[in-house]
Amino acid sequence: MEHYFTVKELPESERPYEKCERFGPGMLSDAELLAVIIRSGTKKERAVDLAVRVLNRPGAKKGLSALYYYSRQELQKIKGIGKVKAIQLCCVAELAKRMHAAEDETKLSFHSPESIAQAYMERMRHCRTEEIVLLMLDTKGRKIADEVISKGTVNMAVLEPREVLCTALRYEAVFLILLHNHPSGVPMPSDADISVTLKLAKACEIVGIELRDHIVIGDNCYFSMMEKGILE
Repeated sequence: MEHYFTVKELPESERPYEKCERFGPGMLSDAELLAVIIRSGTKKERAVDLAVRVLNRPGAKKGLSALYYYSRQELQKIKGIGKVKAIQLCCVAELAKRMHAAEDETKLSFHSPESIAQAYMERMRHCRTEEIVLLMLDTKGRKIADEVISKGTVNMAVLEPREVLCTALRYEAVFLILLHNHPSGVPMPSDADISVTLKLAKACEIVGIELRDHIVIGDNCYFSMMEKGILE
């Protein structure tokens, strides 16, 4: 019978925690970094081997980016991953998203659809269902806030103009930018997306608010209705 070494049985130079302490996190493999978070394996499996199984998620998405696509329930189905470890891994994925967003926000220009799309890319492109985010700006085009105003299915999220206007008026926003993701990874808007956006633009105009853009987020790509001349 094959014997699996526990972390304590491994030579100190091969233990992820000790290796990180001695050489720094840059010297650790993806599996070793994850093993530091996971901390312990099972009676028959090292933490590093368990980390490898987590990274080899069934389907197209593997490696560290696989963490974005796991739900807590799916993680708990992996032998050796209980509730606590599943929550920890979900938090690591969310932390990575927020760190990326915080870094991008320092370079964000609200006059550039590309800049806005990049700032929201990591936050939205991994979502399994469609979400609509309302980005609200003040008179000088500075960000006031953003809010998720709708969550839908794999291929549809409902955009309610009334909800958009109520949210915008509550924040006293002057300019609005809509963003929503396509889980398929293809950012081409549907006819319905375009139709409801144009109706919303007219409704905003009546109350003195400008809908500047509607950006559809795909997988490392985007579609801007302003850039394409749909919203003038």
